[in-house]
Amino acid sequence: MDIRSTTIIGVLRDGKGALAGDGQVTFGEKVIMKHGAKKVRRLYHGQVLVGFAGTAADAFTLFERFEGKLEQFRGQLTRAAVELAKEWRTDRVLRRLEALMIAMDSTNMLVISGNGDVIEPDRGVAAIGSGGPYAQAAATALLQHTDLPAVEIAKNALLIAAEICVFTNQQITLEEIG
Repeated sequence: MDIRSTTIIGVLRDGKGALAGDGQVTFGEKVIMKHGAKKVRRLYHGQVLVGFAGTAADAFTLFERFEGKLEQFRGQLTRAAVELAKEWRTDRVLRRLEALMIAMDSTNMLVISGNGDVIEPDRGVAAIGSGGPYAQAAATALLQHTDLPAVEIAKNALLIAAEICVFTNQQITLEEIG
């Protein structure tokens, strides 16, 4: 799946998490439609952060479904993510959605896809979208070689990705948890 037009980065460190997303919305490969979109949201009474790479319509659909799963399973992040991934993969309408999500609370972070994947990253860093590899590399280096808190690592990693990826801008939505 080739998701362009965004970068979402999640970082966990010292019992705190941060999720950051850029604001650029690209129409096709040549036109920037919007600079300040919010691709990171708080769900389940502010206890879960979710970031999304894909189309806006898909994002709203998946945010709603995921919030329903979080309510159903009383905020249990992993259980809600697994149930969403199963539904996403098997539902006739949902399985057409091409998207990726990062969901996190203060202790866990997961990458969720429509292929049924629910992946917990090894090092407390996950990134999705076109600038994801750049942001992940930057965040990994900052985690290993600085004492910066998660929120500063996420912000700086996204700013670095925005300097490299044409589908990522520097208008950041940044949420912290924990």
